[in-house]
Parts: sequence; C-alpha cells; structure tokens
Amino acid sequence: MAETTLSGPTHQILENDYASEWMGIEVLAISDGHATIRMTLRQEMLNGFGMAHGGMIFAFGDTAFALACNPAVQAPGEENSITVASGVDINFLKPAFRGQVLTAVADRRSSAGRSGLYDIQIFATDAQPDAAPSPAGQP
Repeated sequence: MAETTLSGPTHQILENDYASEWMGIEVLAISDGHATIRMTLRQEMLNGFGMAHGGMIFAFGDTAFALACNPAVQAPGEENSITVASGVDINFLKPAFRGQVLTAVADRRSSAGRSGLYDIQIFATDAQPDAAPSPAGQP
C-alpha cells in the first residue's frame, strides 16, 4: 500500500483516510478555503485504455475539496462537524497517463451559511521536478 506523504501541512481528516493513503497523496498547502495536493499516477489507477481512470481523478479532486472545506483544526465545540459535497460537476478535458504527477488546487469561490462553491482544478505534468503544471486541455 502506498503511504500518504505528509511532508507539508497535515490535516486531521487524513489520519484515517485510507483511500488517500492508497493513492499516495501528498499535501502541499492548506489554508482556510484552500488546499493543494499532489500524487503520481500508478498502473493500478489506469483504465483499460491506459489512461487515468475517471474515478481516480474524481477521488483525487474530492480529497482536495475535503481538505479545503474542512478546517485543519476544529474550533472548540465543532469537533464532530464535517462538510461533505452535496453535488459535483466534473469536466475531463485531457487524459493523464502512468507516471504523470497530478496536482489538485481547491479554492473556495463563495460561501453562504452551510453552503459553498469550490473550484478544484487538476493539472498533470510529467514526472520531472522542474516541470510546471499546465491546466488540462492546455499544451
């Protein structure tokens, strides 16, 4: 099983998040309403066409969302309060392949009461440390 890399900021929801652990997610940044995470696509994350399975991309983005919309440290009295998605829309613009590094950036765009709107963008790069991520669908 892959391990969750916690070289950067940590979040309490990752303590028992076995899916994120299996995916090998690394947390790069967390703040109120924001999260940036990274993972490398492995063979067992691919579909029958040899590209990233859509469910893997979705699960990766869902982890970024969860980190952005749930405080890393709960306020007193809110320890059992969690935020989950009530609806999701996803657009796949370009495939990703084995060995590519995915980066997800989640940002809160709006919030009102118990509802919020979050934008999660996922970028793919080759497994080269100097490569800058480009948005899916961009050269």
